[in-house]
Amino acid sequence: MTLTATPGSNYFFGGWNGNCTGTGICTITLTAAATVSAVFNAGDGITVTLAGTGTGTVTSTPAGISCGTTCSSSFPPNTQVTLTETPSSNSIFSGWIGACSGAGACTISLNGADTVTASFAPSNAYQSLNHIILFAQENRSLDHYFGAMLGYWSPANGFGTGGQTFDGLPQFNPGGTAPSVPGCNLANDATGCTADPSNPISSFHFKSVCQENQSPFWNEAHNDWDLADPTGSNPSDITKPALDGFVYTAAYDARSNNFMDQNGVRAMGYFDDTDLNYYYFMASSFGTSDRWFSPVMSRTELNRMYMMAATTQGYAYPINSNSKDAVQLTATPIFEALQNAGISWKIYVDPDGTNCSGPPYDPACLITHSYINMFTYYQTIVNSANGTGPNLLQNIAPVSQFAIDAQNNSLPQFALIEPASDAGLDEHPSDSDEYPSNIQVGAQYAAQKIVNPLMTSPSWSDSALIFTYDEAGGFYDHVPPQPAAAPGDFLSPIDLQANLNDVCTGPGQLGTGICDFSWTGYRVPLIVISPYSVKNFVSHTVRDTTAVLKMVETRFGLAPLTARDAAQPDMTEFFDFVNKPWATPPTPPPQTTTGYCSLKPDSTWVEPPVLTVTVSGSGSVASSPAGIDACTSTGGTCSAVFSAGTGVTLTARPATGGTFAGWSGASCTGTGPCSVTVNSAESVGATFTAMGASRVGGSGGMPR
Repeated sequence: MTLTATPGSNYFFGGWNGNCTGTGICTITLTAAATVSAVFNAGDGITVTLAGTGTGTVTSTPAGISCGTTCSSSFPPNTQVTLTETPSSNSIFSGWIGACSGAGACTISLNGADTVTASFAPSNAYQSLNHIILFAQENRSLDHYFGAMLGYWSPANGFGTGGQTFDGLPQFNPGGTAPSVPGCNLANDATGCTADPSNPISSFHFKSVCQENQSPFWNEAHNDWDLADPTGSNPSDITKPALDGFVYTAAYDARSNNFMDQNGVRAMGYFDDTDLNYYYFMASSFGTSDRWFSPVMSRTELNRMYMMAATTQGYAYPINSNSKDAVQLTATPIFEALQNAGISWKIYVDPDGTNCSGPPYDPACLITHSYINMFTYYQTIVNSANGTGPNLLQNIAPVSQFAIDAQNNSLPQFALIEPASDAGLDEHPSDSDEYPSNIQVGAQYAAQKIVNPLMTSPSWSDSALIFTYDEAGGFYDHVPPQPAAAPGDFLSPIDLQANLNDVCTGPGQLGTGICDFSWTGYRVPLIVISPYSVKNFVSHTVRDTTAVLKMVETRFGLAPLTARDAAQPDMTEFFDFVNKPWATPPTPPPQTTTGYCSLKPDSTWVEPPVLTVTVSGSGSVASSPAGIDACTSTGGTCSAVFSAGTGVTLTARPATGGTFAGWSGASCTGTGPCSVTVNSAESVGATFTAMGASRVGGSGGMPR
């Protein structure tokens, strides 16, 4: 006969008396009457709970716990119990919570009831995410947008109370002061900008939510690094560059493109939570980073090549800038890799302002407004509509479809949302003084069209939206670009032109200093928006936007596209896949849109008295005294500096068959001559009709 003792809740088996002893199984061979006593005593209990999206078991020494099945047991007081975790295949052990912590051994000396939670996660850390979405707006640096983040955090709003640090503008860091860079020499600024350290321009808060564009191009980005050493040839400059060229390059850009801020003061301006209340709330509620960089020191197109394929294949300039960059990239973009692996994908394009008519919108038209057109895979997608395989144009959709897909729980596994550039909602600084671009309206678009629809949809539960900017736009940032893995195909640019004085075209400069692709660009804002995002988290790990490619590749089992994305740190620190902190998303404030919008330089900026003319339609404008000459919508001399107090008369001449519709700006109205007394920067618009108008300034639209 075998007797088995099973203690009740909160009791432990003390042992047998009589014909059996000890605490094991009692086995008796009956030859006569026998008596056995089983003693149960009140004891100290352990209860184990399994948590997380992975699976596994927990056992104890001494025996008693075997959870999955037996998850609670009692032991004699003061017993030392060791719990051992065993993750299932495709899972990993995340750690203990309760009577034990961390991921090491769990040993408990019982002195009362104890509870322990064992968490298991999928061995693929991103397994809980079924939808990864990348949305990058345009041309803003981290200091310029999020530099005042520490000034926003307080116990009153509940942010920054966990000891987080954020390396924004130095004046908002403990003990810091506002940075400054050399401005233009005011003694000769009427004829050009010469950097003058005796005229420092300090970081300041913008009064206007609309600003003129400036250049993030290859040459300007390298001059921003150090005016005296734009190639990084000085070894000490590599570790701590001067970062002193931002105002000079902004001034150069203004003078090249007929903008009013001729002295480049706008380069040092920043916004704060009173301007960007929605973004400040979201960046503080979810995860962000103070070491998130654009991939390359150049403009939009090159950085978006990296976003899609982790390389530019040697280009420092957009396609067709010269004979050395005249062909599309043959590199594999992430969409091609996903398609080959059977992973669903989509590109969402905003048709507003484009030549695409609808709804319904023709994907063959929408795709022409996607940056995928920089790759030969673009033609593969277009041609697939006539082939025998899948019609890849079905993966191109208007941005309005994003909210529908999210609501219907039919988002693809990876999605790219293109910026609404043609609609003027991409937050890019103003290309033309005639059409101010308002950051608050752009942020409202991002909130209403993209972020909020995702958070309030069924798709929220297993999605991650990576919201960022393509590059810094030439705005000041106090942290320099960082060393990075070169893509592995081309170390240095192949399309720089020495005859145009491109930086890095001197003898022996390519491949040295910062004259190659082993550097990031400047810092840009980041918000990681997901139900799994750690609340109010700040990463201090250096990454660039190709880390999103690494995340997608890891989640869906793809090989790296190049050495650049392969070398990126993973993004798991942004997520808590055990506790799902934002299972219920927050309720963000509506983005305010009441900010003052003007492109005219503030009265506190010291500017030469420049008059700028912007022409729409077919006609020309000239000035008396001379300065403005043959200014049209496509060229001519459309800005000039005059002595302070000069009275300038502008005359409009419509082209043959055209009509002059009138003036705007600088108190000029009607169709007669426009008289302006120039004491500061002034801008005048001239509109001609009958032969059509265009949304470009006197020098033509600026490339992104």
